[in-house]
Amino acid sequence: MKKAVVLLSGGLDSTTALYLAKSQGFEVYAMSFDYGQRHDKELQCAKNVAEAAGVKEHIIVKTNMDAWGGSALTDKNIDVPEGDVNRSDIPITYVPARNMIFLAFAASYAEKIGAQDIFIGVSEVDYSGYVDCRQEFLDAMEQAINKGTVCGVDGRKIKINAPFINMTKAEEIKLGMELGVDYSLTWSCYKGEDKACGVCDSCLLRLKAFKEAGFEDPIEYKEEK
Repeated sequence: MKKAVVLLSGGLDSTTALYLAKSQGFEVYAMSFDYGQRHDKELQCAKNVAEAAGVKEHIIVKTNMDAWGGSALTDKNIDVPEGDVNRSDIPITYVPARNMIFLAFAASYAEKIGAQDIFIGVSEVDYSGYVDCRQEFLDAMEQAINKGTVCGVDGRKIKINAPFINMTKAEEIKLGMELGVDYSLTWSCYKGEDKACGVCDSCLLRLKAFKEAGFEDPIEYKEEK
């Protein structure tokens, strides 16, 4: 069976990407990151999703990106601001070069297990100004991976799959429902409280997507705009 490494945060996008990879016949190897983020609730969700989906292996990589911070997600002295779905600037929740770091780890893991596919659940359509969610970045990263790995140089090239790059989150949720995704296991809020805050960028985008898709979000919120 062909193998795929799926970057799994425990959120809506990565969970849908995992189920899509499974539906395409891949044996899934999930990779999550304990990178010094604001809370570990998403990691528990990632574990729950991986178990429910029956992945072959689930690796949690520990890094310490909070050592230099620079983001509201890795520096607890920076407050998570209220969201704005129409923002065009880069938000303070952007973590410097996070996807670059995650994809580099995924490439190392993929080369070790003999996988030639990496799945990442990013989108250029419904994203909060993150520069590492663009196709041009993914193309450049894929090229770098295949120039910096033995498998790539030998012709067993690794492909970065971003199946939602041109999809809205609403379209993605509709697909996830068809694939049998249990979105109650996922977490998107930038805060790790009992209930999602309902007002950060991630919550606003998620709520908007479920509404547009015509489904009710199964997680609980403290408040909704």
